[in-house]
Amino acid sequence: MMNQPHIDGSIQRLRFKRFALAAGTYVLLIVLVWVAYCAGYYDANFFSLWLTTTLVLLSQGALSLVFFGEYNKRFKDPSLTEFQVLMGLGWQTFLLAHLDAARGTFLVLYVLVLLFGLFHLPPKKFIRCAIFALLGFTGLNLWDASHEQLDDPGLAALQTCALFIVLGWLCLYARLVQSSRQRMHQHRITLQAHQETLRGMMFQLEELASTDELTNLYNRRHFLRLATRELENMDGSCAAGLALIDMDHFKRVNDVLGHAAGDRVLQEFATTASQCLRPDDVLARYGGEEFVLLIPRCTRAQLTDCCERVRQVFEQVQIAEWPGLTLSLSVGMTLIERGDDMDRALQRADQALYRAKHHGRNRCHGAWDYVDA
Repeated sequence: MMNQPHIDGSIQRLRFKRFALAAGTYVLLIVLVWVAYCAGYYDANFFSLWLTTTLVLLSQGALSLVFFGEYNKRFKDPSLTEFQVLMGLGWQTFLLAHLDAARGTFLVLYVLVLLFGLFHLPPKKFIRCAIFALLGFTGLNLWDASHEQLDDPGLAALQTCALFIVLGWLCLYARLVQSSRQRMHQHRITLQAHQETLRGMMFQLEELASTDELTNLYNRRHFLRLATRELENMDGSCAAGLALIDMDHFKRVNDVLGHAAGDRVLQEFATTASQCLRPDDVLARYGGEEFVLLIPRCTRAQLTDCCERVRQVFEQVQIAEWPGLTLSLSVGMTLIERGDDMDRALQRADQALYRAKHHGRNRCHGAWDYVDA
């Protein structure tokens, strides 16, 4: 899962790309205005046009510093979409004031500026920007008409009506777009909730597939997977301890006291043994009344001490429902080293367990005892 700073950085880079696109549009517009000036359609002298060009570029430079310095994050809308749209519409109206016959040609740039906010502005703000554009162009024509500078009032009225229709259509389309985006956002939230639920269910299934239902310990399959991984990750500087643990006279408990008593014995062992182990030790139910224990990074003495501690603590357990029940266990131990085979290690531990049973039960035997002998 990505962390929050990384996500914030990606969003900020996206904001800057959108600003760079808008700044590039300004550059193209400036080039177009200079072409109009050279063609004789821009009603201003060279110094006035040069000053306007400088001011436009300075405004974009100031905005770039705002985004580079991440000062935009201080605003409610970090993209500054409405501000950029209103500024673009303002510059557009200012340029149209210096165009006469070419005014209709540049009229389409109102639409281009508004398209910048089509997918990001809420409908009310978009309508506000559209009204600003319409009032700007209408006011420009009225100003020219009041000063008798409007060459063709009919054409100006037609252009104003066309702009009104186009802007009205854009407002309706913007509302449709925002409504669709809102629905998509709700669908995405719903999908994310379903994904979280699915992940939770998958986690529960994994837990069920790897856990013994009676004792809440790992089952045999999951233990073998963990043990194999531990064996593969061993660096050769230390060994791991492996022990097979079997409840003594467990069949007699089931036959005399019933299976409920046998289940309770297994649960008591799981609870008692888990309290004697380290967090990274792995205890699992191997099958029936047999358990298996894996202790990473340990020696013979440490493995023996741990198994003896488990045996002695379990021997002291008293079950209230069966006060006369005596509990004990036998343990077969071996060490696993790098390059060892898990099946052979389990076989060694099983042989040591057999000898513990053969020598009277309620004891721990190591496979090395037989080898040393």
